[in-house]
Amino acid sequence: MAARSDGPTPSEKPAADQPREARPQELVVRLDERNLRTTYANAFRTNATAEEVMLDFGLNLLAPPSKPGGQPDIIFQITERIVMNYFQAKRLALTLGQIIRRHEEEFGELELDVAKRRKSGA
Repeated sequence: MAARSDGPTPSEKPAADQPREARPQELVVRLDERNLRTTYANAFRTNATAEEVMLDFGLNLLAPPSKPGGQPDIIFQITERIVMNYFQAKRLALTLGQIIRRHEEEFGELELDVAKRRKSGA
C-alpha cells in the first residue's frame, strides 16, 4: 500500500462544499518497522501466474572456473522472494517509474548498456 497523497484532484470539490457524509475520511497510516530488514540486491528474476507476480532478489556472485583457464561461473544467490497480486505489481511499477524519472531529471539518463557507460581507453 502506498502511504502517500498528492492532494485533491482538480475535479474534487473542496471538503467544505461537500455534504458531511461525502467528505473523505482522514486515514492515518502507521508504519510498523519492528521486523524491517534491509537487503541489498544486484540482480532480480521475475515469474508470474494468472493471479500473482513473483519477484526474486539476490546477488550475482562470481565462482571460480570449474576447469583451469575456464570462464568463472556466475551464481545467482536468491535471498528474497516477494509475491504480490497484479494490482500491487502495477502500483509498484508506476511508482518505480516515477522515482527513476525524477532521478534522471536531476542527474541525467541512466544508461543500461554497460558498453556505452565505459569511458574510452578503459
